Amino acid sequence: MGTFEDLVAEGDAVPLEGWDFSWFDGRATEERPPWGYASQIASRLAAVSSALDLQTGGGEVTASAPVKPPLLAATESWPPNARVAARNLPEAFVVQAPDEGPLPFHDEMFELVISRHPVVTPWAEIARVLKPGGTCFSQQIGEGTNRGLTEFMMGPQPVGDARATERARAEAEAAGLEVLQLESVALRVAFFDVGAVVHFLRKVLWTVPGFTVEKYRDRLLDMHEHIQEHGEFACTSTRFLIEARKPWRPTVRSQVGTKAGPGCAAGARIRTHRTSGADAPGGP
Repeated sequence: MGTFEDLVAEGDAVPLEGWDFSWFDGRATEERPPWGYASQIASRLAAVSSALDLQTGGGEVTASAPVKPPLLAATESWPPNARVAARNLPEAFVVQAPDEGPLPFHDEMFELVISRHPVVTPWAEIARVLKPGGTCFSQQIGEGTNRGLTEFMMGPQPVGDARATERARAEAEAAGLEVLQLESVALRVAFFDVGAVVHFLRKVLWTVPGFTVEKYRDRLLDMHEHIQEHGEFACTSTRFLIEARKPWRPTVRSQVGTKAGPGCAAGARIRTHRTSGADAPGGP
């Protein structure tokens, strides 16, 4: 293992584009949720003719599905990730759009909306773009995720309910959706060197808002010494799975939209071509 300075410099130099956590192999681990989100997404994508992947990151999870619907769209707010997603999803119409909405798509366009670890969940917009009878299927970051890491770096922090499962239920129902399933799980996370901590905090930036190596160097040195003494730094993450369905009713079409793409309103178009037809923290 390298010195403190070497490990910190290494973690600080890793590119952040995309949402691929393979760099952490052998350096950090996180238990996987029992429901197998990626495999469930693959089966659901194969069963519909239209789908939207919200806040896709680099499109990695959707790209792993062997069969994709004829109409596939994805949104991503961060331009570098949107470009990665466009490369990973040549079948899709990828647009750069804000996480909180509005979504640049017509009403009732999609049978399926998916989102893995969204920053925010725009339930009203999801309800708008879903076809009657369509579903939203999402794995989300739960309440208190990596709180041990946050408080190691920042000290005690107030507890909020922004990522509480019952808040997600209430917001989905307020948008007119019926919640079909909602389950949560606690997962063990372990970091085996301080370089992995540095890269994680740069990549998953809401864990320690405003993190920089310079600002937190003293706490990183304490983290390095903790890992040297104990072999790891362990904490707990939570994930929850939510599936919500739009009730059946007569279809109403809006006139929102432009020629930006198939059924899309204004948005930064990344790619318009469409065709028919690990255990690291943050993984599937």
